[in-house]
Amino acid sequence: MTDSTKPRARGADKRRRLTAAAAEVIHRQGVERTTIADIAKTADVPVGNVYYYFKTKDDLIQAALSEHEGALSELTAELDRLPDPLGRLKALVGVWVDQRDLAARFGCPTGTLAVELDKRADGGLDQEAARVIRLLLDWAERQFRALGLADPGDLALTLVAGYQGMSLMANALRDPGIMTREGARLTRWLDTLTADVS
Repeated sequence: MTDSTKPRARGADKRRRLTAAAAEVIHRQGVERTTIADIAKTADVPVGNVYYYFKTKDDLIQAALSEHEGALSELTAELDRLPDPLGRLKALVGVWVDQRDLAARFGCPTGTLAVELDKRADGGLDQEAARVIRLLLDWAERQFRALGLADPGDLALTLVAGYQGMSLMANALRDPGIMTREGARLTRWLDTLTADVS
């Protein structure tokens, strides 16, 4: 690495840390309670430096949504390596259940952010959150279609709504066991769908 590329690499690292910190802190504290200083502290970046990368808090919220989108893309790419669509869907449910403690504390990162952004008067970012959720719906729909099931879009909506519901209830009741029980119920539901096709 030359001397001229080192500052760019450090800048990219700071931006990346700020983006990851925005996603983490906003998930844990919510949009309204999160300050730019909170994000800077978590990212270990001086507060004054934040404005070099992100001019406003909304820019940081957008970065958090991009982080969620990136994590979802990585997850679905990993799931796509599994040999069959049913296995992919079940593995997705398994990932949700594995995150039960986080869900019980803070809810679904994208779902809770979408709800919170919808309540803001200025609008716009709520549609970005909806777009990230749509990516998950589209991926699930492709899996149901590959299984040859009727109404794959509706089945995808049922699956993702099940996840959002169990995340909400686990968070509201502070009970990670809800994720485990409802995850098992979703897995059984997936099995019944494919048993009807066989």
